Amino acid sequence: MKLSKIDLSNLVAISHSDGCLQLLLDKGHEFEFLEIPAPIQAYEGLQELNEIVAEANALPYEEAAIAMLPVNSSMATAVGYDSEEQVLQVEFYNGAVYQYSGIEAETWEDLQAADSIGQFFNQEIKGKYECDRLDEICDFNQCNY
Repeated sequence: MKLSKIDLSNLVAISHSDGCLQLLLDKGHEFEFLEIPAPIQAYEGLQELNEIVAEANALPYEEAAIAMLPVNSSMATAVGYDSEEQVLQVEFYNGAVYQYSGIEAETWEDLQAADSIGQFFNQEIKGKYECDRLDEICDFNQCNY
């Protein structure tokens, strides 16, 4: 068996009619229509190939992890922040990890600059923002840690 590498990235559409495989190619500045004599099985094979490639490209969505920074605190071992989502993540000494939503960048900066991370957290964040425990869901009133 001889294998050939092919690039079908400019193939826009295919069809089959009157014993010909019909191809629509994107040439960048224009489209080109080609007809190639081929049995219906060629068309069916290309359709099947398209389905296989589509399934392979449908990778599951995975959120990027928030980069955690180790902290010198008796409350937490590490904190991290996602500025695009405005999410603060806190890893506590007991191993629990919580994400607090709606945290503005200024609050994140103030947390990092605080003399006591635990004191700042308890006064400015705890009970004031919605949160989720990463391994289980907690509601607004249960996020007391």
